[in-house]
Amino acid sequence: MTNLTKIAWDDTVLPFQLDRSDIRGRVARLDGVLDRILTQHRYPPAVEALVAEAALLTALIGQTIKLRWKLSLQIRGDGPVRIIATDYYAPSADGASARIRAWASYDAERVHPAAPGFAQIGEGYFAILLDQGAGNVPYQGITPLSGGSLSACAETYFAQSEQLPTRFALSFGRSTLPGESEHWRAGGVMLQHMPKASAPITSDGGSGEGGLLAAEDILDGEEGENWSRANLLLDTVEELELIGPQLAPTDLLVRLFHEEVPRVFDAQSVQFGCSCSSDKVRDSLSIYSAKDIGHMTTDDGIVTADCQFCGAHYEFDPATLGFEATRTPDDGE
Repeated sequence: MTNLTKIAWDDTVLPFQLDRSDIRGRVARLDGVLDRILTQHRYPPAVEALVAEAALLTALIGQTIKLRWKLSLQIRGDGPVRIIATDYYAPSADGASARIRAWASYDAERVHPAAPGFAQIGEGYFAILLDQGAGNVPYQGITPLSGGSLSACAETYFAQSEQLPTRFALSFGRSTLPGESEHWRAGGVMLQHMPKASAPITSDGGSGEGGLLAAEDILDGEEGENWSRANLLLDTVEELELIGPQLAPTDLLVRLFHEEVPRVFDAQSVQFGCSCSSDKVRDSLSIYSAKDIGHMTTDDGIVTADCQFCGAHYEFDPATLGFEATRTPDDGE
């Protein structure tokens, strides 16, 4: 694979369909996006891996949904890793890039450097939130943390909440190619069976962990055979094939699914993007009284705020904040 080909597929999501099996899918490659997300923080390795996995899932899931504004993943637990949050912003126009951001909150003193990251989230939930913009009611779906990985949680979410059999194969890590500086790369494949005309009704729970639904509880007959066959083919993928850069996503699909007649569509480019701004911070502080704002004011007489996603730093005159503000914001603030 040439450098030009590699660059062409970096930070893209390629939609495809397996016509023989009635299965749709996505191939994602994240390079600069993931490197930007992770290098601006000093996460422990276990937390880095979780954020990388969540960002890759967000790219794959976000591109699957007919989205007008924002899809978010939220993972919350009672362990050392408390929160992982990601956002996928839909392209603002045809041909524009989607935007992704991600962030994690953790207790540095409790994170074990050698323990698997997922186990350090503890008991909690995996949630997908859809916000289609002004005039639309946001949607939220939640499933318990289960299965040993964030991708397994996402698979359970789609089976349980949407009754859509879904499979993820993901790989991520630091690239150390000769002649290049070390940086993060990630790649993955998502398979999803097309929606059935009518969803099954299960009264006794599913076969998944804790009685949650799994793919085998939803599909049977020929559909079940097609799903099993596609998954067996995906099982043959190697981690380096997922990450690249030796194999283009189109070549990967042919290598894995040529008998399933893969059909590809236009790739979607993605980039790092944050929606924070001084106006949004000011608006979030508008619910506080002058007394509350006083408690937030530093010894230097300013109120500061930092964006957890992009690291942007904001400084405000406390007299311009809250519902008891005595001055309007200065033009230069």
